[in-house]
Amino acid sequence: MRKLLSASMMCADLTNIEKDVRKLEAAGIEYLHIDIMDGSFVPNITLGFDFVNAIKAITDIPLDVHMMVDNPARFIDRMKLDKGDVICIHYEADNDAAGTLARIREHGCQAGLAINPTTPLTCLEGFIDDIDMALIMTVTPGFAGQKMFDGAQQKVTEARKLLSTADRYIPIEVDGNMSPENGKKLSAAGADIFVLGTSGLFIKNKDMTVSAEEFRAAIAE
Repeated sequence: MRKLLSASMMCADLTNIEKDVRKLEAAGIEYLHIDIMDGSFVPNITLGFDFVNAIKAITDIPLDVHMMVDNPARFIDRMKLDKGDVICIHYEADNDAAGTLARIREHGCQAGLAINPTTPLTCLEGFIDDIDMALIMTVTPGFAGQKMFDGAQQKVTEARKLLSTADRYIPIEVDGNMSPENGKKLSAAGADIFVLGTSGLFIKNKDMTVSAEEFRAAIAE
């Protein structure tokens, strides 16, 4: 699978969001990653459903909605998304993850399942037939400025082996401290989609197109 970049929109200039979206389009970014936090599953509150729908209305870049919320099924219908978009829920936040994943697909979107750094990969085993993407968190969700946890590369390697048992290719997305150096390691381990924030794309005094090109060059090595 071709390696894809997903821009973390919480790092964009929220006072001039359309300008940044146009820059991301020019940089060839494949997904816009929108973090939704509820102050419960994680301690922060970030972007919301009105933001998701507003971004959807101004760009053709598919959205990659990361729901860091408890009981995410209650929010699926709040977003005006389609078959090119992904809604990713957390295994740890849903007592009926299979049901929620099915509801996401019924909504017309691709379904993703995320796991935290401390969550064992075995939790993915029962959902291989239900997901279109697996998200491996490389930091604890909800906290900025963290280092990638030491076992991230090995976890991605093992996740790729586990997902290879599926009858189709399931991409692995990685999220957290995604610098070009870390991206290179995780790409070699089997990651396919890279969520880029201030470590890899939204870098002060650097054009986003340049940052994206540098990241692509790193993961291609």
